[in-house]
Amino acid sequence: MRSAAHGFPIVLNDLSVEYPAHGASPAYVALHGLTLTVAPGEVLGVLGSAGSGKSTLAKVLSGAAFDTRSTDGRPVITGGDATVLGHPLRGIPKRKVPEYRFHVGYLPQDAASTLPADRTVAEIIGEPILERDRRYNGRALATRVATMLDGVRLSLGMLEKYPYELSGGQRQRVAFARALVLGPSLLVADEPTAGIDLTVRDVVAQFIGELRQEHTFSAVVISHDLPVLRSTAARVAVLDKGELAAIGTIDEVLDDPKHPYVKALAGALDAGHAVIDDLDLGPSA
Repeated sequence: MRSAAHGFPIVLNDLSVEYPAHGASPAYVALHGLTLTVAPGEVLGVLGSAGSGKSTLAKVLSGAAFDTRSTDGRPVITGGDATVLGHPLRGIPKRKVPEYRFHVGYLPQDAASTLPADRTVAEIIGEPILERDRRYNGRALATRVATMLDGVRLSLGMLEKYPYELSGGQRQRVAFARALVLGPSLLVADEPTAGIDLTVRDVVAQFIGELRQEHTFSAVVISHDLPVLRSTAARVAVLDKGELAAIGTIDEVLDDPKHPYVKALAGALDAGHAVIDDLDLGPSA
């Protein structure tokens, strides 16, 4: 596994990100003036309302924003910079994007539901290795895939199964194995527990914590689920309308809320809510 660059693996300095006009959709700014760092080995949680810029941040950090194969409108860095694993991402050359992405494990928001339906679990997990080296030794590949499957607590009997034969929680763990098969220095997980059973949610949260202990990588975990963030993240960053509303430990952020969105969030949690996606937090959200 590659070391996490010199100093901080993630440094965002006054970062602004915009979606250019695309078809009938006008241009809009998704992130504005974002400044923060993530330390080596740290898990940073990211909270925020819908439209706060969380998934855009995930796309930038993971390198998915720079994938020219994407047909969707892609976000563009228009101000400041993001330096990740030593790579300045503003203006990163297209030829360097694949190499960068080899070092970042990315679990998109819809990872479990978009696994290729016509491929087995073994093929899905092994695909990133073959994308990098089509001549990779078959026996070594099989061993690596089996090791990853065991690492996400699934039996080897799953290797020849197809996604439709798996539960939502099993598919999510397959997606995790695929994201981690190259031994990344950074994991970016966008809503890793969304849409899965509560009991599986706890397993996934525990799994993230174990992974960080077993493999010295940093992670950014975006989640509406406070128990998950409390059990996995050293600090949380709260985004609102593309700006950083607060950052610190969960207790620091919620015990002394200064931003209107954070105040609403703290009040909702006091009222007994644990998953904030269902909340109406008023005009500040």
